[in-house]
Amino acid sequence: MERRRRIERKPKARRLNLPPVGRSPWPHIEELIECDGNISIGRIEPVTCAAVASDEHNMLAALVRRGGESFLALLARLDQAIDAAMNHETFTDEINR
Repeated sequence: MERRRRIERKPKARRLNLPPVGRSPWPHIEELIECDGNISIGRIEPVTCAAVASDEHNMLAALVRRGGESFLALLARLDQAIDAAMNHETFTDEINR
């Protein structure tokens, strides 16, 4: 009797819960970048972690990462702040208060 070959099962890859293809989870960030704007995320002394969005003329948003806030939550807040600046002329600055 012939032995069966043992099939090795590889662990399944982790997947992010992202929206369907074609829909960005951060549409306002995407729109800003497509219109030659930029975002910067990282240390801006004395702030440990900040997210800043600007276009060629203005700083649209400057956010400070809150204690316990996930990176994805920071990006979501940045996306909302960009929307407020671009569509409602409400600029958010949590760094230079």
